[in-house]
Amino acid sequence: MRYHCVPLFGPPGVGKGTQGGILANIPGFFHLSVGDVFRSIDIGSKNGKEVYRHISRGELVPDDLTIRIWRKAVDAYIALSRFKPREDLLILDGMPRNVHQVQMVREYLDIRKVIYLRCSDEEDMIHRIRRRAIRENRIDDANEEVIRNRFRVYHEVTAPVLSQYDESTVHHVDANGSPAEVLRSILGCLIPVQNELFENNRRENEFDE
Repeated sequence: MRYHCVPLFGPPGVGKGTQGGILANIPGFFHLSVGDVFRSIDIGSKNGKEVYRHISRGELVPDDLTIRIWRKAVDAYIALSRFKPREDLLILDGMPRNVHQVQMVREYLDIRKVIYLRCSDEEDMIHRIRRRAIRENRIDDANEEVIRNRFRVYHEVTAPVLSQYDESTVHHVDANGSPAEVLRSILGCLIPVQNELFENNRRENEFDE
């Protein structure tokens, strides 16, 4: 089954996690942060050691390992009935992060829209990330050189992902505004997608009856 999905896309510190966390509280949306999944892995395990080795340097985790860990997390959330693929729109934060991953996840994801969060002040985002490191005890966000390397990786490797999607699919959001303003713009894109999903489910249920 391909999951109905809307990726949250944008540079580090732009607010993907903040907006995803808000959307997670709205019925019909399931937010999955791949970064949070990585940070929750046992650092003493084989996968945990490899993940930490890369994120501690501001590097991308290798594609095969990323997809394997992501699929395991999704399966676990489905088994716990926290994510219901037929009913929920998957709000995916932190993947795909390169062009190759776009190809790798096509068999799993039905991309309905892409939310592109844009912020014009990179230095402000760096300061946001450093404040977040203190507030949330995120080791990978504590070192400024590591943060700057994450931005280099984003510009060189992740930013080209956007060109893999039809422009009509991409919803641009100015992330410089207040969280409420940003949320309003995001919901303006997501509500029609969710309505379509609900209507399709209603028709399927009527047919089954």
